[in-house]
Amino acid sequence: MEKLPKAEYSPEFREQAVRTYQESGLSVAEIAKRLSIPKSSLNNWVLASKNGKLASVGKNQKPVTEMEMELSRLKRELAETRMERDFLKKCTAYFAKGSR
Repeated sequence: MEKLPKAEYSPEFREQAVRTYQESGLSVAEIAKRLSIPKSSLNNWVLASKNGKLASVGKNQKPVTEMEMELSRLKRELAETRMERDFLKKCTAYFAKGSR
């Protein structure tokens, strides 16, 4: 499957995610799952927060263009369509075998 462009998170979201992790006592993996973000991202934010560099995280990241977003959406849609097509092929083959 094609790699999707990196998501952009606001500094406020990062701070809130780190605060949620620190105050909840849950694992990084559990908080990341609840927030629907990669575990590695949250782990990096927690480490940056401990070093006092959370505000500088993501400063060098270039913004995702509208063209990249559209390409990503179309690739995802194509992958879903291919899976549906392959499933229908298998169903057709299965039922064709059974009718003999």
